[in-house]
Amino acid sequence: MSELAPLIADLALILICAGVMALVFKKLKQPLVLGYIVAGFIASPHFSLTPSVIDTASIQVWSDIGVIFLLFALGLEFSFKKIVKVGGPAIIAALTIIFGMIFLGITVGSSFGWKRMDAIFLGGMIAMSSTAIIYKAFDDLGLRKKQFTGLVLSILILEDILAVLLMVILSTIAVSNSFEGGELLMSIGKLLFFIILWFVVGLYLIPQLLRRTRTLMNDETLLVVALGLCFGMVVVAAKLGFSAAFGAFIMGSILAETVEAEHIDRIVTPVKDLFGAIFFVSVGMMVDPAMIVKYAGPILAITLTVLVGQATFATIGVLLSGQNLKTAMQSGFSLTQIGEFAFIIAGLGVSLGVTSDFLYPIVVAVSVITIFLTPYMIRLAEPAYAFVDKHLPTRIKALLDRYANGSGTPSVTAESHWKTYLTAIIKNCVIYGIVCIAIIGLAFQWGVPKLQEWLPGIWGSIVSAILILLMIAPMLRSMMIKKLRSVEFQALWKNRANRAPLVATVVIRVMLAMAFIFYVLFHLFHRSGILVFILAVAIALFMIFNRFIKRQSLRIEHTFQGNLRAREIRAEYLGEKRPEYASRLMSKDLHLADFDIPSDSPWAGKTLAELNFGQQFGIHVVSILRGNRRINIPKAADRIYPSDRIQVIGTDTEMETFGAEIARTTTPVNEDTIQDSEMILRQLPIHGNSPFLGKTLRDCGIRNKYHCLIAGVETEDGELHSPDVHVPFSEGDVLWIVGERHDVATLLTL
Repeated sequence: MSELAPLIADLALILICAGVMALVFKKLKQPLVLGYIVAGFIASPHFSLTPSVIDTASIQVWSDIGVIFLLFALGLEFSFKKIVKVGGPAIIAALTIIFGMIFLGITVGSSFGWKRMDAIFLGGMIAMSSTAIIYKAFDDLGLRKKQFTGLVLSILILEDILAVLLMVILSTIAVSNSFEGGELLMSIGKLLFFIILWFVVGLYLIPQLLRRTRTLMNDETLLVVALGLCFGMVVVAAKLGFSAAFGAFIMGSILAETVEAEHIDRIVTPVKDLFGAIFFVSVGMMVDPAMIVKYAGPILAITLTVLVGQATFATIGVLLSGQNLKTAMQSGFSLTQIGEFAFIIAGLGVSLGVTSDFLYPIVVAVSVITIFLTPYMIRLAEPAYAFVDKHLPTRIKALLDRYANGSGTPSVTAESHWKTYLTAIIKNCVIYGIVCIAIIGLAFQWGVPKLQEWLPGIWGSIVSAILILLMIAPMLRSMMIKKLRSVEFQALWKNRANRAPLVATVVIRVMLAMAFIFYVLFHLFHRSGILVFILAVAIALFMIFNRFIKRQSLRIEHTFQGNLRAREIRAEYLGEKRPEYASRLMSKDLHLADFDIPSDSPWAGKTLAELNFGQQFGIHVVSILRGNRRINIPKAADRIYPSDRIQVIGTDTEMETFGAEIARTTTPVNEDTIQDSEMILRQLPIHGNSPFLGKTLRDCGIRNKYHCLIAGVETEDGELHSPDVHVPFSEGDVLWIVGERHDVATLLTL
């Protein structure tokens, strides 16, 4: 009999423990993450009552794959465009929290006498709140419609993205084991370079690949292709010195901008859940009860640091962003936990060998405690606000109110033409410049040596120069003359004082493009600098006026912009995209929310005039989403139908009252209703005294009066046939009656 491989036996033990604990924690209505951690502890050598995992090294590999899937799924959910959309308040609050908590973590770690790397990694671990835990807590507490929850989720989006960047920075610090500013800046510059390069190139190529192969893509092929792209980027990132998780996140973010994002997320979720469970189980295997007892003091201190620090810095950050004190405290008390990223950063420290053995179980213990306390901290926010508001000096309250009221969203017209124009050309030059650097670098690394090997002498250099310049020509042309016909440029040009600076910006852009041309020519031909410069000028002019290069430049730009907006365009068409005005409402007390009309709602079928939501609840319906249709600014005569989704504007209080009314007017299904609705089949003989004798199906009124249906008519010869509306019933006929039990019983008594 063959012996079972240890890896299979270990995987069986892990999944059995994880499955049992998942059921237990689901029953207890606790986060499944905690269940997986407990399962890991049960399967570890630290728990002697059950079998233990044998091959921990192989389980660590599975755990690393779990991290890759978690970051890939995170990228699918949080694209880079969301950084721009979260707005100023979320950015200010997130940066305040992260910097403040990192400082606190380093301070607490140093106060215990821990080594420098332990303190730094501790700061990174406690800086990030748990998106999954907070999301679930808001759902369980029924707070998703509250205004502050939108801000909290925006902060979490930014925190998750910054956490990935923090992992790269921590890896750099750990590898160099130093804090040299120059080296750190170089690492950050390298990071930004490759983020922009991968995002631009990936968003240009991958949507086209998915679009052209759409007819070949079922769930199976799309899953394989998506995971192939994910792990391909993981390998590329690792080759360039970044972490595998970072590569997975980047590919997820690229795919998040495609129209297939939801489909990919749906089919990847089961795989991500499986490997994610293994990752959290491996986290639980690191828990050593003896070490937790030994470090009970630091665990308690770090727990208090997370609870107090997150609440304080989040409240301060939200206040600085221009929100009122109540919103700030509600947001702050919601963020008082650490979750999945704490484990990932802790695992990073272990894999790099720069953190001590005690740090991982300490962080796990702190995470378990803070996750458990999350719902209670969220509930504590309003009593805490009431206490602070009661004891806060009047002058400070007035100052906070003035600051909040004076920090509204600036008008779009306040942006100057100069700011818009300069922002556009800087972004254009940076993006196209990075792509050109990548093309030239790859060409000189691999392409040019091969060509010079195949075509020795001057011809190899000539062919290489032509191919490189043709590849970068559309980008250089856009870099030189884009935005010259824009509204901002034309408006600025009308003022003579602006003409010299405008010409200067064009000259700088042309010189920048010529620098790329000069570099290629000089390194291929090694000729006189003046001769190469003259040739570079001629080539730059050729690029500007050549129509073929112009068409290619416009095609590349239109393709990229189309790919970038494809998902938004599709969402708008299907009525899934939240309107942009939702974030620009004039009053801070107003916001937009969606409500689904239940299928059994008494409102269904009524017009907006009949429902009169504005008079009853103070809310206003701005859109009705019905299947693939969107009805914007519906008229009073428009009707609400079952399963419609309506978008309404109102305050927190009005939204809460409206949501409660929807729930109250929904008819619950009970057992009596189910039993009364049971359909039965019975036979009704036609005898001499029957009221239906001599009547036709149309005349007897069985459907209208008794709510029953004649399914068939059985004649005296035993033949069963469909009823004829024109043939009267005869004595001896048997009617086969279908209806609800009580209606059929009434009919049979006649």
